[in-house]
Amino acid sequence: MAHRVFPREEYLLKGHAACPGCGATLLLRHVLKTLGPDTYLVIPACCTSVIAGPHPRSAFKVPVLHIAFAASAAAASGMSEALEKLGKKGNVVVWAGDGGTVDIGLQALSGAAERGNNIIYICYDNEAYMNTGIQKSGSTPYKAWTTTTPTGNPGHKKDVPSIMAAHGIPYVATINPAYPNDIAAKLKKASNMHGLKYIHAFSPCPPGWRYDPALTVKIARLAVETGIWILYEVENGVFRLTGPSVRLIEKRNRRPVEEYLKLQGRFSHLSKEDIEAIQSSVDQRWEEIASLVKQ
Repeated sequence: MAHRVFPREEYLLKGHAACPGCGATLLLRHVLKTLGPDTYLVIPACCTSVIAGPHPRSAFKVPVLHIAFAASAAAASGMSEALEKLGKKGNVVVWAGDGGTVDIGLQALSGAAERGNNIIYICYDNEAYMNTGIQKSGSTPYKAWTTTTPTGNPGHKKDVPSIMAAHGIPYVATINPAYPNDIAAKLKKASNMHGLKYIHAFSPCPPGWRYDPALTVKIARLAVETGIWILYEVENGVFRLTGPSVRLIEKRNRRPVEEYLKLQGRFSHLSKEDIEAIQSSVDQRWEEIASLVKQ
């Protein structure tokens, strides 16, 4: 009999309030199945605060602390230390959007990393403030439409995984909902390490990215196959590509970025020159990755 990667038990229950095709709920389902019932979620203001449903009910079959936007890493730090004092085992997991991580929560996250608090911090990156009206965040891609960048974002994504790796924490990784086995392997590894572990998750958003909800997994897969989203891990300072990204070092193995961009309304205004600029940026990033792999 083949080994089952994920248990049958569900910790993300039916009847939650997520949008159809929500990448965050696909991710969270796999995360909770991997980590199991001894998981404590800390969730700042974000889409997941709504997905959980109104008090006193919850769509999550694990304990949840809903906390202020900037305080998730600090709250998780205290929770982790309390569990250690009580002699209780469990995974303290921050589950935060890019607004609450890349922007508002970055200071508290940096502090928790410096202290070495034993938490798993997961940023589900849907590349804008989706819960409050699709405003630009520090994680919004170059030229992407948002309600506050109607002609396209002039800036580029903030590279938070590299910022966290620079803190010298034991583990940094990226994940994507199209590759659940990669998610499970990385979360299991993170749960067996002590200290702060940072996971950055690709999280497609149908209303914010303006695409058909049925295309979520296809778009997630294309993000990897075009090289826009790179699957990797940095374990104790050692960089390693994972999953399909391993074979993308060679440019000929990467699909054109236009295949990814054309499926999303947030990029429908792009000119040929814009697409070429994005392709060039992706190719340059992969040249940097190739140099890391060769070290």
